[in-house]
Amino acid sequence: MQGWPPLPCSPNERARETRPIKWGVSRLWSRGAPFFGERAVLANGGKICQLSAMLKTALLYALLLAGAATLLGWIEYHYLVRTISTEFYIIVIAIGFAALGLWAGNRLTAKPRGEFETNHAAIASLGLTARECEVLEQLAGGQSNKEIARTLGISPNTVKTHVARLFEKLDVQRRTQAIQKARRLSLIQ
Repeated sequence: MQGWPPLPCSPNERARETRPIKWGVSRLWSRGAPFFGERAVLANGGKICQLSAMLKTALLYALLLAGAATLLGWIEYHYLVRTISTEFYIIVIAIGFAALGLWAGNRLTAKPRGEFETNHAAIASLGLTARECEVLEQLAGGQSNKEIARTLGISPNTVKTHVARLFEKLDVQRRTQAIQKARRLSLIQ
């Protein structure tokens, strides 16, 4: 069996192809190889197609795993030969887990959004007054009606009225719901 003819690089030309692609030891079909995405590395008369993002990621992780396996094999060899002390292995393992923890923490934690901007369009559409916005900010701070009245210099009954109107305008039943909805609408931080 002779080698396969070169496969076109463009997705339109590639969609017409149905023959297998010869790639290293294994063969992949030109259709139905989702792991390698739309394009694979192929030498087509001097042309090389782009690697898909998923393939790049898979190759990167494969290289990292191969490097880690090689390092562990080297460490195991030296451990068996007893040329390196046990403390070295403990330090290497600790550094590995610390690096893994830093990487995971960086990838999994939320990035800071930047400076907070109040959503003035939502305030206008809900019909909130400036005083109601101040009361809402105090509610988010966890203050009671009396504390809000003292802070803003108004009576507790006025605070109750503002809170009731906030509940109406935000269509909520409790303080916690009002705070959640206000944060979701970017009315408060």
